[in-house]
Amino acid sequence: MQKILRCLIVAVFITSFGASQSQAQPGWELGLWGGAAYYFGDINTEFILKHPGGLGGATARFNFNRRLCWRMSLGIARVSAYDSDSENPWQQARNLHFRSPIADFTTALEFNFLSYTHGSKDEFFTPYLVGGLAAFYYNPQALYQGEWVNLRPLGTEGQFKGEEYFSISPALVYGVGMKFSLSYVWGLQIEISGRHTFTDYLDDVSTVYPDRTDLQKLRGEVAVALSDPSIDLPGVDEQFGREGFQRGDSNSKDQYVFISIGLNYYFGHLLCPKY
Repeated sequence: MQKILRCLIVAVFITSFGASQSQAQPGWELGLWGGAAYYFGDINTEFILKHPGGLGGATARFNFNRRLCWRMSLGIARVSAYDSDSENPWQQARNLHFRSPIADFTTALEFNFLSYTHGSKDEFFTPYLVGGLAAFYYNPQALYQGEWVNLRPLGTEGQFKGEEYFSISPALVYGVGMKFSLSYVWGLQIEISGRHTFTDYLDDVSTVYPDRTDLQKLRGEVAVALSDPSIDLPGVDEQFGREGFQRGDSNSKDQYVFISIGLNYYFGHLLCPKY
C-alpha cells in the first residue's frame, strides 16, 4: 500500500508539472455507483469472499485537466465475517462473527495513465490510480438469540463504561480503476479501492479476553456470551474466554474494500489549447 501511495504522489507531481502543456478539460462530474464491499481483519484473515456486502454511493469530481482529478464521495455499505468460514481450527473454535454498517466519506486524487477527454473517439478510456483519505462510521453487531446486538456498548474486551472505542475512524484510501467515455456528457467507471483503517475494532475484536466475572458485573450476561461464544472442537485444546487469553491481533488494523461500477454526468466544457 505504501508503494502505491508513493507512486501516486510521484505521478501527481509529474502531472501537475506538465499540466500547462496539455489541452485542458476542466469541469465537474456527478455520479452514482454501486457494487460490493468486503472486510479483512481478525475474523477474516484468509481473504474469504463468501459474504459480499451491499454498496452504494455518490461522487462529485473536478477535472483539472485530462490527467488529474479531485473527488469527494459518500458511500454506504455493510460488511460481515464469520470464524466458521475459516479453515483454521483455532478460529472455528473461537466462533466469533460480526456485521457492521459503514458510512464512508472520501476525498482523493485520481491520476489518469492516459489522456482522457469526454466525447473523444481517440481518448475515450484510461486506467487510473486513486489515493486519498477517508473518514467512516461503523457499528459492529453480533447475533444473539435471533437478534442483532450492538457490540460497542457491551465492552466485550473489558472496556470500562465511557472508555469504549470510537465509532468514527480515519482511513487511507488507495485503488485502481478504468474510465470509459460513453458520450460527451456520460461516462462509465469501474473501480477497486481499499481502506486501510486506523482502528482494529471494525469487527469488535482486537486484544484479549476480559475477566468474565468483572464483565458480567459491569455489562451483564449478553456481554459475556458475545465476548466468548467459543465451541469445543476435536483437536483444539485452548482455554478460550480465560482472562488475558488472545482474542484478536492488535498489531494489525482492519481493512475494507469497495468494488464498484458507476455512471457519471459531465458538466464541463472543452477548452481550446493555448497558442
